[in-house]
Amino acid sequence: MYFTDRGLEELEERRGDERVNLTWLADRMRAFVDANPEFEDAVDRLATFLARDEGDEEDSDEEEFSEALES
Repeated sequence: MYFTDRGLEELEERRGDERVNLTWLADRMRAFVDANPEFEDAVDRLATFLARDEGDEEDSDEEEFSEALES
């Protein structure tokens, strides 16, 4: 088990039976970043991962490479 799995397991245990919409999730992620700005990049990457279909993975890699070159 990864260290990060503890939080995921807690989420599943406490709220696993609930249904949420993506607007609620985005709002909660924004609130988290507001309270923890040091995690902005990680939350943004997770949001992008969740927003894209599996077929969009290649586009993501190309965009990240382009952004890295521009930096």
